Amino acid sequence: MTGPRHADRPSHTEGAVSNPDILEVVPGTIHEAVQGWVPELATEDELRIALEKAFDYRGDVTLTTKDGKKIEGYIFDRVSGPTLAASFVRILPQDSNQRQKIAYADIATLAFTGRDPAAGKSWEAWVRKYWEKKASGEGGLSLQPESLE
Repeated sequence: MTGPRHADRPSHTEGAVSNPDILEVVPGTIHEAVQGWVPELATEDELRIALEKAFDYRGDVTLTTKDGKKIEGYIFDRVSGPTLAASFVRILPQDSNQRQKIAYADIATLAFTGRDPAAGKSWEAWVRKYWEKKASGEGGLSLQPESLE
């Protein structure tokens, strides 16, 4: 049994191997501004799309289950199965170290309630801020990153 070879990837064909810039530069992930969003979960597709965005979100979310229980925390894993009952998210609640597994079928609402701690913290924004401070003559500058808090 053989699988696809690394060299068979599209980026490694048609001259890409001879251009190191193509090999070394990978497009970044675009993070949507979803903080504060409460998506409509009227259909199965809407629920699946919203939970994928919740998984990609770097802040906390609040899930309300169909029995009325609210869980606020960070979604660190999800499995998308063939049905909502076979699909689940795993969440680390704010108020506990006990990870919880919740089936998609049990989720009534989802809200992006937590602050995204990395929003606006791109490398380019940090460098721009550094050079603005340096140009203004501000002293004590260092190349140490700022705290996210």
